[in-house]
Amino acid sequence: MKISRIALACAMAFGASGVAVAQTSVQLYGHADLSIDYMTKGLSGAHHSVGGGPTPTDPVGHMGYETDVSSNLSYIGVRASHDLGDSGLKALVQFETQVDVASTPSEGGSGVKGAFASRNSFLGIAGNFGAFKVGKTDTPYKLSTGRMDPFSATIGDYNSIMGNTGGDNRAEFDQRLSHSMWYESPNMSGFRANALFSPGMNRASSNTPFFGGGLGGANSNPASGENAVCTGGNLSGGAFDCTDGSFGDAYSVAGVYNAGPFYATLAYEKHKDVNRHGDDNTPLITTGAPSGATVGVGNEQAWKVGLQYSLGEATIIDAIFERMTRGNTPDDFNERQRDGTWLAVTQKFTPKDDINVGWAHAAKTPGSPEGPVDNKSDMFAIGYKHHFDKQANWYAVFARQNNSSQSHFDLGASGHGITTDCHDAAGTCFTGGKIQGASIGAQYNF
Repeated sequence: MKISRIALACAMAFGASGVAVAQTSVQLYGHADLSIDYMTKGLSGAHHSVGGGPTPTDPVGHMGYETDVSSNLSYIGVRASHDLGDSGLKALVQFETQVDVASTPSEGGSGVKGAFASRNSFLGIAGNFGAFKVGKTDTPYKLSTGRMDPFSATIGDYNSIMGNTGGDNRAEFDQRLSHSMWYESPNMSGFRANALFSPGMNRASSNTPFFGGGLGGANSNPASGENAVCTGGNLSGGAFDCTDGSFGDAYSVAGVYNAGPFYATLAYEKHKDVNRHGDDNTPLITTGAPSGATVGVGNEQAWKVGLQYSLGEATIIDAIFERMTRGNTPDDFNERQRDGTWLAVTQKFTPKDDINVGWAHAAKTPGSPEGPVDNKSDMFAIGYKHHFDKQANWYAVFARQNNSSQSHFDLGASGHGITTDCHDAAGTCFTGGKIQGASIGAQYNF
């Protein structure tokens, strides 16, 4: 909503004139999403732990159904635009932060999520040429297919598989990247293009020492200016242990066409020198460990094509194909290279009620840090949503992650407040879990 009195108060506080107020627009906005979940890890009896070899191990703790209260991507933000005289240009600014409604905000390995400007925040300029911005944002790759996930931020979020290279509770190719600069094109007869560059800002190289002994390798430290947060959102151990997916420079581009009932997109993203030494099967003595025993450092990239078609106002069909690859890793140990597919249908049966059905499939990878394995997975989701109006709704979702014997994909990645993953109470990750559960929640936007 536009807050003219806030704009006036800010202008008066800084001694601005009434003309300046008229040229400035300020908007306060927010999103609240809370749910009650009933979830199980699906780990009953003996299972294989990741990296534990063929010996069966019993998970520690309660692996059955548990009730959770979850806040899911709730946030609040303020944005403003200011006309720059007769130039036809506008200055843009936005600060957005996550709000942990149901949990206690705290500092952890990924920083303080509730800190001011923890979400998409930037300073930019816009005109007939489009817009150029600097700050942090969801990548063009992520945004290009976001509209194709009717389960976003729920336990059925498609990021449990899509954009997710390793089956963990993070999606490497569906991220918000800090210290970035990006361009957004204007609408050209239905066509738009976005491009982003995020410099690695990382002084670590192949001979950087590792606190555990030996060498950590390239990008094994947090980026310059970041507070003990590894690029890619993964802190492996100590304050400077970025050996589980931290990368250097990142590039992300997407082109979209949107006209009438048809929406299509083609997107590509590349992460340079991704540090995976945390997956090595040998001690980190050198970055040149024997071939077949190390995952090491290598480039990772992904491309996808997405199609959405609306049949009248009642039915929406979504389809995505994605290909993710990693270089500099022997095939037998490469768990980051695979195909992924997503199919979803939204069916409205009244103007205020709709049913959503989704299926995501992770194809088998060439291998894993432990060697060749069967690590396919399928995620199924079904949901109902009732819209009170454009600002408020309530929803119910059931989702199941059907892991094969050696895969460990989770539910609720990239947005759901509580992720149900492969770990037992002792922190050990187990494969083959049949994770499933039900969730009921409500959303309100202003």
